[in-house]
Amino acid sequence: MIKQRRTFTPEFKREAACLVLDQGYSHAEAARSLGLVESALRRWVNQLQQERGGITPASKALTPEQQIIQELEARITRLERERSILKKATALLMSEDLERTR
Repeated sequence: MIKQRRTFTPEFKREAACLVLDQGYSHAEAARSLGLVESALRRWVNQLQQERGGITPASKALTPEQQIIQELEARITRLERERSILKKATALLMSEDLERTR
């Protein structure tokens, strides 16, 4: 029998981490009550602490603010890529136009 990996929403992860950070549960208590592996909960707690400190994570963000930051960073990256393509296309068209006038 193949054991499937469970997935959790960022909201669930944030709420689970808040049990430890804001409500005073221990990692073990919170993990046991939610049916989680303690190492996963510790990872989420560390990530939430970093996000609250203003550090944007490499993985999917837990806080709404960091989620917005990640979306905007992805949009900036896409727009910069498109701009680069347009600059190259313009340069190519300009060079072809110069060849025709000679």
